[in-house]
Amino acid sequence: MPFSGKATYTAGATLPEIAEDVSDIITLVSPFETPLLDHLGDPQREASSTVHEWLEDALLPNSDAVDDGSLSNPTTLTTFTVENGDRFRVGDQIRLRGKGEIMLVTGVSGDDLTVTRQYGGTSAVSVVDDDPIDILGNAALEGDDAPAARFAARSRKQNYTQIFTSSIEVSGSQLAASTIGVADEMDWQKQERLRELLRDLENCVINGIAPAATQQGSATVRRTMNGIIPLIDTNIYQVGSGPIPAGGGTGEDLLTEDVLNAALRAVWGGSSGRIDTIVCNGFQKRRINSFIASSQRFSMRDTAFKQMVDVYESDFGVCRVVLSRWAPADTILLLDSSRIAVMPLGGRAFHFKPLAATGDAENGQVIGEYTLEFRNENAHAILNGLGTSAS
Repeated sequence: MPFSGKATYTAGATLPEIAEDVSDIITLVSPFETPLLDHLGDPQREASSTVHEWLEDALLPNSDAVDDGSLSNPTTLTTFTVENGDRFRVGDQIRLRGKGEIMLVTGVSGDDLTVTRQYGGTSAVSVVDDDPIDILGNAALEGDDAPAARFAARSRKQNYTQIFTSSIEVSGSQLAASTIGVADEMDWQKQERLRELLRDLENCVINGIAPAATQQGSATVRRTMNGIIPLIDTNIYQVGSGPIPAGGGTGEDLLTEDVLNAALRAVWGGSSGRIDTIVCNGFQKRRINSFIASSQRFSMRDTAFKQMVDVYESDFGVCRVVLSRWAPADTILLLDSSRIAVMPLGGRAFHFKPLAATGDAENGQVIGEYTLEFRNENAHAILNGLGTSAS
């Protein structure tokens, strides 16, 4: 029997007496996560000036290189020039890296070394320009006077604070009106602007750069901080160049485990830092996940397929893999998180600052001032030139 009573479709085109059915939930699709900031955690201290500085020290170097383009009789010569003669002392045992002969330094004059060849009966090798030299250690004479004191000068590094801010204005009528899904429009706007600023902070921590001049800022120059990528100067590796082998794929240097391990080994060879964080974007994260593909095994009872690497463990460190949208597509960052801090200027962590009303509206701004402390840049590395497509 057909329904003969009044139905929603008989109420007219505008349905004047039917209440609107609107879900009381507001969904957000814009990316706002900050995985690197979450991984680093809150800093243990605050910055106390808009120019934030820290000190770094280093041990006396125990390596150098031959700097002599006019070498003759390379297997018998006993005098040659090095890049930094002040790194050597009489009594040092030295060896050309990758070669078996040990030499004993018997004289140092400026950058010229005089050596005893084939020390201890080792076999002679050729001395070639640009050969790396390892200083094995110094042997003092029994009863000899104390050697001249040597030391490495500490260096002062710095970065700058950057102000992140966003304004909020909500009319009196909007505050008074009932709204769907939002109990307090001002609080909602604070939350949204804070998400945006945290997103921007992580992006600047990775990619930001200070101005070329007037870096402390002025009435016309905005003060910006240097991010991780501009601050790394020593360990910048290109796939297929130097210690890094070519990558995988046809015609494109796709990330492989050999490439990643070569970069980790190169950092380990030059510093005492322990890489514990790998920061990459989506494509490179999938490449890291593929490291385990060939060794995965599944049983008939398995109902889920998993191919995800959250932690990568190698001979050179246990690394947390951090997926960040803001890492460049062809780049992986290798970081020692114990030497990194994202810190606010004292009393200037993100907060809401009410502003004077100039009319029928509530005004304010979310504001914070932060800097990046990035200690010992040679304890970190950038690996770039990676392929960005699977074709």
